[in-house]
Amino acid sequence: MTPLRLTWVQPEDLLGHELRQARQDGREPSAVATRWRTAGGPDAPLRAGASQTPASPYLRALAQDLLDELADLPSGLADKEPTDLSGIRALCPDWPARGGPGGRPTTPAAVLRRRLEAAWLGRAAGCLLGKPVEKLPLDGIRRLARATGNWPLTTWFTEQGLPPGLKAEFPWNRRSALTSLAENIDGMPEDDDLNYPLLNLLLMQRHGRHFTTTDVARLWLDELPAGRTFTAERVAYRNLLDGVEPPHTARHRNPFREWIGALIRADVHGWTNPGCPATAAEQVHRDATLTHTANGVYAAMFTAAVIAEAATGTGDIHTCLRTGLAVVPPGSRLAGAVRHAVQLAAEERDFDRVVDELHATHSSYHWVHAIPNTALLAAALTHADGDFTASICRAVSGGWDTDSNGATAGSIAGLLAGRPEALPSRWTTPLKNRLATSVGDFDGTGFDTLAHLTAQLNARPTVQLNARPTVRLTVRPADRPDIWPDTARAARPSHSEAPHP
Repeated sequence: MTPLRLTWVQPEDLLGHELRQARQDGREPSAVATRWRTAGGPDAPLRAGASQTPASPYLRALAQDLLDELADLPSGLADKEPTDLSGIRALCPDWPARGGPGGRPTTPAAVLRRRLEAAWLGRAAGCLLGKPVEKLPLDGIRRLARATGNWPLTTWFTEQGLPPGLKAEFPWNRRSALTSLAENIDGMPEDDDLNYPLLNLLLMQRHGRHFTTTDVARLWLDELPAGRTFTAERVAYRNLLDGVEPPHTARHRNPFREWIGALIRADVHGWTNPGCPATAAEQVHRDATLTHTANGVYAAMFTAAVIAEAATGTGDIHTCLRTGLAVVPPGSRLAGAVRHAVQLAAEERDFDRVVDELHATHSSYHWVHAIPNTALLAAALTHADGDFTASICRAVSGGWDTDSNGATAGSIAGLLAGRPEALPSRWTTPLKNRLATSVGDFDGTGFDTLAHLTAQLNARPTVQLNARPTVRLTVRPADRPDIWPDTARAARPSHSEAPHP
């Protein structure tokens, strides 16, 4: 019988990732690494979630011990990269003020609903564009698109006209090939990048803006199938079942705590706080800390603040990105990566060169890590200058976590577009106003309905943050952004001149 190799939880696979994480976040893991190598411990799988061969009982037990030992090592970056909200705010001199009368600006309900529908559609289209090439190397993405006359990327990937040898060399993502190529798209298939916004709709419906991290955990246990979780979320889910309390769920044997998972959960927190980026950042912090720490949390806060600013319909993408950086500690690795990416995108006409530079700069990070992916997202949005097609195509053509980056770029660019009709029909028509999911009763729901439900959350009265006491969860075992280029538009070509549309 073939053994079950459950991804993202095997201790022998986690250890290699934790060694890399330790080097990146300022710990010194060399002694632990030597013990692991001496014992014959393998490196972490490069792109898969689990190695092909199970480890011996000895190596598995050793990996568990070493994971705990690594967690106790002090970090030299702790002062620059705190996880607690008070520590983050103390490091952010430009933390946004709460806007509008009573701290919450008002937008006509019908206008907001249409804007949110464009955001939901944009998120789905960007995610779907990136699904067939998820996990493929950058060179493979470029060669597949070029072979079918779709480079620079302007529309869905297709297999029509693709040489068989190239398909064999760079096979489509096996989970997505049947539902995400131009010739077979039939509505929006299930994806975690859409499942989490649905979960956060439920979260806000049940608990309002005063939800706690424990509320997020309970909701997941009630509504999220464990098999639909990945990386940090799967480890945190397992930790909950083992009786580990939030926020320790984010740190305990969780080497993925600075990866992209919290970022893809940020949209609803931004959508429900138009014009209130600080509130959006604080809200997503309570969500993100179930699974993530430091830069993983900052990526979610940055994204929520960008979306909250974009949801007003009054600013351009460059203003939105500046607002996002205001809630990120300026000395953190994520802030530095975003500033570099924005400046690079503002100065370089050829987006392929921007991408090549980002890949060279962030080569030490895993392809799902939040830092390179957030940098790519910021570069794509900057270079696209608010255009919807350019935003999602640049985000996906940059590689790494293609569906997640496409989804977030689509959400933000959809908000800026302002209404569903402003999105090109080639992106929205194949979605058929239908979403597949295993979350709650949402399977088959239309994006117009989801926009209506999201807009209803905005209409609810504002309540004080953390108004409810935290309830113990019991389960049974089972540099400041002052380099931002003010001449961003002038430094880039118009869409008609740019190498990407």
